[in-house]
Amino acid sequence: MDRSVEFSSKEQMERVLGINDRNLPYLEALLGCDLFVKGISLSCLSKDEQITNRFLSLIARLQQLAEKQHYFSETEIFMEYQGMKSDQPLQELISSDQWEKPFIMVHNRVAYPKNRTQETYIKSMMENQIVFGIGPAGTGKTFLAVSYALGQLLSGKKHKLILTRPIVEAGESLGFLPGDLAQKINPYLRPLYDAMEAMVSIQNIRRMEENGSIEIAPLAYMRGRSLQNATVILDEAQNTTKEQMKMFLTRLGENANAIITGDITQIDLPRYKDSGLIHAMQILYGIAGLDFIRFDSRDVVRSRIVQHIVDAYAGDEESEK
Repeated sequence: MDRSVEFSSKEQMERVLGINDRNLPYLEALLGCDLFVKGISLSCLSKDEQITNRFLSLIARLQQLAEKQHYFSETEIFMEYQGMKSDQPLQELISSDQWEKPFIMVHNRVAYPKNRTQETYIKSMMENQIVFGIGPAGTGKTFLAVSYALGQLLSGKKHKLILTRPIVEAGESLGFLPGDLAQKINPYLRPLYDAMEAMVSIQNIRRMEENGSIEIAPLAYMRGRSLQNATVILDEAQNTTKEQMKMFLTRLGENANAIITGDITQIDLPRYKDSGLIHAMQILYGIAGLDFIRFDSRDVVRSRIVQHIVDAYAGDEESEK
């Protein structure tokens, strides 16, 4: 069965398939079929109707995004592929208003929700002063938090973006690491930088660091501060103690909001220390302006293998109980 999609222009096709069709092999591996380019059309050759329907749905999504986004990475393509699982059939997709779902704009880049949990997460960040994003690796909780915070900063709604996380050391003190404070903590905050660099150029990030618009700090350095006109992201929050979490949450001042991300299945605290994230989940539900968004393995959008890994570890933990 041969099913084809025609692009509106050569430019749109290049945005979807990449320069010199570099995304084509990945799309073939993802969909499980051979793809052929002729002119400005793309054909899927498969006898499996499910495969051809997935091909049509995925390319339709990418064509829609190509109207606002100039290029796609393999990760972004996979996130769109994952997002198809909870979406409407192709014809409803094209004619419906689903593209009016909440999204995050950072300069000329757009972050769309890839599933219903991400959609709820974005809405929650827009509506609440404090949002907890809790779930396994690969669900997009940190990426969306950083994208939202950058959007707030670059639009002028906030004057500062503060990135922080608890430093859980493994036998080596920060004081003995080389460099200044930023260089010492930089490896711990690398995931946050990866998210920023997906949306904003490295040069712009460096410029904002130099003028103080972006600040990085270990969680311990937050004590005694009153944060104004800022978005604060606390990453790896499962490794906070109860005292650290209380201290962090009480730093927020006028026009400040916080996004806390963590995975309660990956706690690195000593056994005698209780996780501040788990404690917060137990006592803070129901407070106006504060929300908890829970992700699970079904929300993983990083890659197929990560989803299987999360499920495997979850099953192993259940068997040990």
